[in-house]
Amino acid sequence: MAIYEITADELRKIDETSFSSAGVRERQDMQRLLRGQIEIVSPDTLIIAEEFSQWEDSNRRIDLLGIDKDANLVVIELKRTEDGGHMELQAIRYAAMVSAMTFDRVAEVYSDYLTRNDEPGDARALLLDFLEWEEPDEDRFAQDVRVVLVSAEFSKELTTSVIWLNERGLDIRCIRIKPYRDDARILADVQPIIPLPEAEDYRVRLKEKQQKERASRNSNRDYTKYTLTLDGQPHERLTKRATMFTLIGHLIRNGHSPTDIAAAIPWRQNRTFRVADGTLNHDQLVATLSAKAVNGGRAFEEKRFYCGDDELFHVDGKTYCCTNQWGTRFPECLNALIETFPGESIAFEACE
Repeated sequence: MAIYEITADELRKIDETSFSSAGVRERQDMQRLLRGQIEIVSPDTLIIAEEFSQWEDSNRRIDLLGIDKDANLVVIELKRTEDGGHMELQAIRYAAMVSAMTFDRVAEVYSDYLTRNDEPGDARALLLDFLEWEEPDEDRFAQDVRVVLVSAEFSKELTTSVIWLNERGLDIRCIRIKPYRDDARILADVQPIIPLPEAEDYRVRLKEKQQKERASRNSNRDYTKYTLTLDGQPHERLTKRATMFTLIGHLIRNGHSPTDIAAAIPWRQNRTFRVADGTLNHDQLVATLSAKAVNGGRAFEEKRFYCGDDELFHVDGKTYCCTNQWGTRFPECLNALIETFPGESIAFEACE
C-alpha cells in the first residue's frame, strides 16, 4: 500500500524509500529513537538494557531488552534489511538466554543502563514502581519472554515461521516500519504485521482482561491496620510500616542495636537500615547516602525510608534510617523480632 498526501487538487503519492537510502542507520538512529519511544512498537514496556551481551562464550547482543507490566521480559530486535533476515531464530536464542534472569539480576542490568545514560534513580525502586509491586515476587517475575521484531519488511518465510511458533505458545510480534521520502522529510509508516490487524480487537480485549487482572491484584493488597502493645501500652490502628517502625524504635530505645535487629530478619537483613557515620539530621543523612550511591555504593531512594529528623536513630556515633517497605512477609518480620527479643513485652493483633 502507498501513502498519499491529500491536496486541494489531487492525492499526491509519497515515494517509498529504504533506510539505507534515507541515511538511517539501524543502531545509531532507529535503535536510539525507538529506545526513547518504545511504546511505538511495544506498549507498556520499560527498557532496561541496550546492546545487552553479558554471557560467557558469546558475542551476541540484544538490541533492546525490556520488561512489561506483567513482569515478562521483552526482547526487541531491529533490522533494516528488506526481508528481516533470520530475525526470528536470533530472537529466540536471545529469549532463551535471558529467560532465567531473576529480579535482582534485572535490577543490576537496569542500574548499569541508567548509569551509562546518565539517568537518575534507583533501578530496583524504579522496577518495583513500574510493576506496581511493594517487593520482588520471583514467583511472578519473568515467567515468560516476549519477542518484538522490527523491520522495514518481513519475508513470507519469516512470517510463516512466526505464526507457527505463536501457535505453539510463543509470543512473537512483527512490527513493520516502512520509510517514505517527502522532499527533505523522512516519514515512517508503522504497522503491526503479526498479530494481524484483523486480530487487533481480540488483542485489545485480551489486554483489557490482563489490566483488569492487574487491578484485581492491586485491589487485593493488604491494608490491614494493627494494634501493637509495648509494655502494656497499646498503639492502635497502625499500618504495617508504622507497626514495624514503632516496634523497631522501641527496641532501639531499650538498648538493642540496629545490627541485632536487622539480623533477626535474615531475608531482609541488608535492607532494614541505611547507615552513615556521625550524628546527622535529615538533610545531612540524605546527602551522605545519595553521595555514596553516586560514587558506586548502594542505590538510595529517600521515599522508601523513614528519614525525618524525628525518625532517625542515633547509635554509637552512627545515624540509621529504617525502611518503610515490608511487603507480604510483614507478619513473619514481626514475629521474628518478637522471638528474637523474648525479654520485651510485645504483642500485636489485627484491628477489626
